[in-house]
Amino acid sequence: MGGQDEREQTLNALLVEMDGFRSDETVIIVAATNRPDVLDPALMRPGRFDRQVTILPPDVKGRHQILQVHARQVAMAPEVEIFDVAQSTPGFTGAELANLVNESALMAARKGKSAIQLDDIEDARDKILMGAERKGLVISEQERKVTAYHEAGHAIIAKLLTNADPIHKITIIPRGRAMGVTQQVPLDDRHSYSREYLMNRIKILLGGRTAEELVFREFSTGASQDLQVATDIATRMVCEFGMSEVLGPRAYVTAAEGFLGGNGQQRPYSEEIARTIDQEISKLVADCYQEAVIILDGKINYLHKLAEVLLIQETVDAEEVEIIVSCAKVDSPGATSACLTA
Repeated sequence: MGGQDEREQTLNALLVEMDGFRSDETVIIVAATNRPDVLDPALMRPGRFDRQVTILPPDVKGRHQILQVHARQVAMAPEVEIFDVAQSTPGFTGAELANLVNESALMAARKGKSAIQLDDIEDARDKILMGAERKGLVISEQERKVTAYHEAGHAIIAKLLTNADPIHKITIIPRGRAMGVTQQVPLDDRHSYSREYLMNRIKILLGGRTAEELVFREFSTGASQDLQVATDIATRMVCEFGMSEVLGPRAYVTAAEGFLGGNGQQRPYSEEIARTIDQEISKLVADCYQEAVIILDGKINYLHKLAEVLLIQETVDAEEVEIIVSCAKVDSPGATSACLTA
């Protein structure tokens, strides 16, 4: 690996200092790493790094307390509830929460406000999660239409599936490297995921490509990131989580796999198992794709309506999506038409 000798020298120097050969001095070593699985076992023995503290992203209570600390340094409008902001930022670390407050203050200052309001916090969160708006980007009408249907496909499936995170906002305004974004915000902090939730997540990710196929009868490159994430989820379901009925409850990955090219060891399964893994991953994604096609094909009117609204407003919130999707529950065709018109 090129730096193996230097790594061994550093490890030996650490071990010498930690063991100690003199009784008149005391050395305390404090270290941090985000890859504890690749540490040498000699470092983890009793008497060395035997006090371990695992630091995870804060829960809603921790985020509330962190936001209170940072909010003291800025002027907040009276209607801003810090706890509501904490609930709407699951997965944020302390540094990201500090950045959220700073960005909110900048947003308010640019608008000439004397205090941070809820819309400033909303804009700052969108910037952190989705990237800054690219207002100067020139987009053709056909590209806008494809993007609108792509994001509408994500949103319709996310709204109709039961075990899925609720929709927060849909936009076709280019942000960061994306031409549009469908943002979902979970109601609670999640620490484990069911098979149904992960399957629904794949269906939602494939919803954009599915909408393009149903409406335009062709595909675009806009679904590349969605396909990568969907394939990664399916791979982990099969190889890590034991969620394949054919392969059963077994993990097919090693701890060191993926770290600087792995540790050079042979994979712990045969070529036949490798082929079965490929087949199971492909079947998982294909089944989710077919389910997404069935869902959108049955609600094609609502796909058209949501895309139409997106082309006009460019950004749609959860309430507006609820109005459109609620029309799917109306049995009468005439009532459905009136609901859509309204």
